[in-house]
Amino acid sequence: MDQATAEIAHVAARLVVEEGLEWGPAKHRALRQLGLPARTALPGNEQLEDAVREYIALFCADTQPRELQALRELALQWMQRLAEFRPHLAGAVWRGTATRLSDIYLQLFCDDSKSAEIWLLNQHVSYEPSTVTGFTGERVEALSIHALCRPLGETVGVHLLVHDLDDLRGALKPDARGHSQRGGIEALRKRMAQDASEEADHG
Repeated sequence: MDQATAEIAHVAARLVVEEGLEWGPAKHRALRQLGLPARTALPGNEQLEDAVREYIALFCADTQPRELQALRELALQWMQRLAEFRPHLAGAVWRGTATRLSDIYLQLFCDDSKSAEIWLLNQHVSYEPSTVTGFTGERVEALSIHALCRPLGETVGVHLLVHDLDDLRGALKPDARGHSQRGGIEALRKRMAQDASEEADHG
């Protein structure tokens, strides 16, 4: 990674952590803030994730673990409620880089694309529908809700991305570094237990 790309990664990491930006917009804003040419090579997601973890370790080590735990607990509550739709947690809350500004992204794998929406209606849960690019590269429906995260005392965005059941087969493929990109209920519970164990060791 050359110097310019490294600078973009560090500025983008600050934007991700301090302002809650998604990675793509953070890279492009960092490019503009640094006044670099539009064709400057942007850091890959692996490089940005490294920079985000470095930033958290330097500036948020006292607060981020508690915030991440609170978001994972909220994610688990919603996954349990939505269990029939095979929910998988993705994004910063799954990967462990989330802060209180991060949203929760749950990918649902449904036999019927409208079933999750009908469930929300039956449960009287308010949501905002939209269409986004899913992890397969195709457009998928997103159902966005606002959920109170009591430990943080804040409302958090919970986004339900509705995928076809067939997409589940490719969902658990690892990334370029061999890390899982999403996990189901049991995988999240295991990850939370590991965090608690490490916290106890450090304590």
